[in-house]
This record gives sequence, C-alpha cells and structure tokens, in this order.
Amino acid sequence: MKKLFAFFAVFGMMTFGASTMFAQEGTEAQEEQAVEQVTAAETAVEEVATDAAAVEAPKGVHKQIKAKFIEGGAIFMSFVLLCLIFGLALAIERIIYLNLASTNTKKLLQSIEDSLNEGGVEAAKEVCRNSRGPVASIFYQGLDRIDEGVEVVEKSVVSYGSVQMGLLEKGLTWISLFIALAPMLGFMGTVIGMIEAFDKIQAMGDISATAVAGGIKVALITTVSGLIVAIILQVFYNYIVSKIDGIVNSMEDASISLLDILVKYNMKK
Repeated sequence: MKKLFAFFAVFGMMTFGASTMFAQEGTEAQEEQAVEQVTAAETAVEEVATDAAAVEAPKGVHKQIKAKFIEGGAIFMSFVLLCLIFGLALAIERIIYLNLASTNTKKLLQSIEDSLNEGGVEAAKEVCRNSRGPVASIFYQGLDRIDEGVEVVEKSVVSYGSVQMGLLEKGLTWISLFIALAPMLGFMGTVIGMIEAFDKIQAMGDISATAVAGGIKVALITTVSGLIVAIILQVFYNYIVSKIDGIVNSMEDASISLLDILVKYNMKK
C-alpha cells in the first residue's frame, strides 16, 4: 500500500513538472513570437518612412537644379545661364515695346478723317501727336508733307515706315545670337567632358565605369542645359516675330487707307 501511494506521489510530481515545463516553453515561444512581430512592425515602419522620404525628395526641385548646375561645371553652366538671362531680358523688353506699339488703326483713321473734315491738317496732326505707336508717327510724317502732293506723302510714308520697322526689329539679332550660342556652349561642355573621360581612361590604363561616368555626366548636363535655354528663347523669338509681322501688316494697310483719305481731302479743297 505504501509502495502504491509512493508511486502515485512520484507520478503526480512528474506530471506537474512536465506541465510546468511545457507552460514555460509555451510562454517563451509566445515571447519570441511577440518579439518577431515587433521587429517586423519596426521594419515596416522604417520601409514606410524610407518610401515617404523618397516621395518627398523630388519636391525640392530648386535643390536638384542647383545640384545639377554644380555637377555640370561652373564655367560652362554660368555661360549658359547668362545666355538665358540676357536673352529673356531682351525678349521681355521687346514684348513690352511691341504691346505698347500696337494701335487700333481703324479708330485712329476715323479720328484723322473727322479731324481733317472739321479742323483741317493741323487738327489731324494733333490727333497723331496724342496717339502712341509707329502708325501714328507714320501718319504724322505723311500729314506734315500734304502740301507737297500725294506722291511726296506716299514716299514719306514708305520711307518712315522702313525706319519704324527697324525700330520694331531692334534687339532680335541679339536674341537669335543667344539662341545659337546656348547649345554651342552645351556641346563644347560635352566635348570637354568626353576629353576628361578619355584622359582618365588613359591614366588608369583600363576602362572603368566609375572613372568615365563623371566626364560623361558633365557632358550630358551641359548639353541638356544648352538645349533647354535655346528652346525657351526660340519660343519667345517666334512670338516676337509674329507680333512684328502683325504690326507691319497693320501699318501697310493703314498707310494705304491714309492715302485714300488724303486724296479725298484734296479733292474737296
């Protein structure tokens, strides 16, 4: 009986120890699983933060432009930038001048005709003096020689029209120069960058992508910059030329109408 009781006592102790050991192992497994979950969560947060930083990085466009400007070489990139600055300055000046030179020719012709019929030549000349633009200046030169005949007026209008056309086209040659100069400077930077790359290859005695990449990168940056400047200035140049063509056509049509008005005025005298 005592042996049986001792057997059950030993068996119970062994069962309790085993259950305790399994419980401890289960707890350790749960702790390890929790640690792994926390580590995975931290990794996910770091990846999200890295992706967010990568998304936010392109927002600093001016910083990227500044970095590319420095990488392209300060000398050639400075010349390209000067071409852009001077070209834009001339283009904006021409656009402002041409907008101020634009005139409502139909309204001006009607005012001159009414002034001729009511107050004579001096009244019409006063209307031209109070009006801005090359068309009014041409009309004034024609009215100032009305006493010499219509043929003299026509020659005066044509001659002074050529002068006004030259004033309208002032500065276009410089804009076209900067349009041609910017990509040339970019291509020059390209050639110099390639020369530097081959110099590095010659010095190393072997082709290394790392050594060649710097020179090629400079070459590409300068070329792209020069082409971008040329494209921007070319757009402004074409707009200015089209604006000048419109003003010149308006001047020619208005000059013909002015001669018709002066012929009618002389017939009434």
